[in-house]
Amino acid sequence: MLTFNKKYFILTVVLFLIEVLIALYVRDQFIRPYFGDFLVVILLYCFVKSFLNLGVINPALIVLVFSYVIETLQYFHWLQHLGLEKSKIARVIMGSSFAWNDIVAYTLGIVFVIGVEKYLQTSEKAVYPVNTRN
Repeated sequence: MLTFNKKYFILTVVLFLIEVLIALYVRDQFIRPYFGDFLVVILLYCFVKSFLNLGVINPALIVLVFSYVIETLQYFHWLQHLGLEKSKIARVIMGSSFAWNDIVAYTLGIVFVIGVEKYLQTSEKAVYPVNTRN
């Protein structure tokens, strides 16, 4: 089950760099609040797949549930309870306020991941068909 997948690791690094650039330089009403959340679940999925040899659905659901839990903790102001409400890094990484739009963005990100993974699996089978005859 433990493995190292270079392709997913490279995607993780690229997505992380994009997320950092969004956090540092984008101050708009769409990219930062919505597209960033859409991308973060893809980043987390790629990170999981970098080190675990799992199918598509299980890691996708794990990442989605994890994202929902973090968002729910934001509803309960967990950074204040941890004494981190003044930490800019904690607020950027973990978020500081609950939003239903974030839940939608996470869900759409995971739906996108599943769709792309299933498409790639289908395309790979079409390119490299399994020969059942000997």
